[in-house]
Amino acid sequence: MRTPFVTAAVCLAVLATGCGAKVQEPSARAGSSVTLTNCGRKVTYDKVPERVVTNDVGITELMFALGLEDRMAGFAMPDEKGDLSRVPWKDGYDKVPWLSKDQLTKENVLDARADLVFAGWNYGFREEAGFTPQALKKLGVASYVLTESCRNGRTDTSRGIMPPLDALYADLANLGKLFGVEDRAAQLIADFKRRIAEVRARAPERAPRVFLYDSGEDQPFTSGRYAAPDQIISAAGGVNVLHDAADSWLTVGWETVVERNPEVIVICDYGDVSAERKKDFLLSHAPLRDVSAIKHRRVFVLDYADLVESPRNPSAVARLGAYLRAVAPGGED
Repeated sequence: MRTPFVTAAVCLAVLATGCGAKVQEPSARAGSSVTLTNCGRKVTYDKVPERVVTNDVGITELMFALGLEDRMAGFAMPDEKGDLSRVPWKDGYDKVPWLSKDQLTKENVLDARADLVFAGWNYGFREEAGFTPQALKKLGVASYVLTESCRNGRTDTSRGIMPPLDALYADLANLGKLFGVEDRAAQLIADFKRRIAEVRARAPERAPRVFLYDSGEDQPFTSGRYAAPDQIISAAGGVNVLHDAADSWLTVGWETVVERNPEVIVICDYGDVSAERKKDFLLSHAPLRDVSAIKHRRVFVLDYADLVESPRNPSAVARLGAYLRAVAPGGED
């Protein structure tokens, strides 16, 4: 997020409009309905949405990657989500209105005359504010739920119903069908899978243990097996030390981190606390002094938009993979 993206590297990671790729024009399906499977439920859309509003950076960029900015009426996103001037989707950000630097509200949606809200649980949808797909339906506005955020029923709030990269592919395929850009979606999915397979093929012989640090000093906020970092780590050649947690994003205790002794720590860069401050905290946090990653100062930074479901995920796999190959621990701990 604060670390600027090198345009050429990102262009290699995604076939984006800004990198010169030809974008399939959305097909007209006036009057025909489309039924999709979203969060395990069949959902029917009576028409192709024409005024979509999105919540958060990854969701917004899924629309841009599919060349659907002309179907958008706006997006909500905190301005802490990084430098957007050098991403391949700069034209989309320039063209589509920035409705809110917080989360979407009913007022945003109605003011934008939206006919579809694309958001996720904890990525816009939230009961405490009455901003849910059910509430929007009563207003005559359709919804699509980010698959990474689907609730799984294990607890009231736990999320994740499939491996994170599968969630990315499912959303691209669904959006392709809904908007009539199936070829574009299939091209992106095939390209993402190919690039990730190339990184997997070069993985270290022994997978290093990796801990994802999002935030928190009293207790760390991290990724279970249903959030994007889990498969970004595994595809890059590592193993997420919290893979056994059947949730997407969750809080654990430092004692768990110490016990699992990660050999590499990945920092999620966003918010008011810089990646450098997070790194300084980790390196000086007394309970972690004997953890392998801290002793050997193996700390790598990825942006928030790399680590939520987004078209930046394949680039994140490639960059983390290169780092893991460079520092692959030799079993000294």
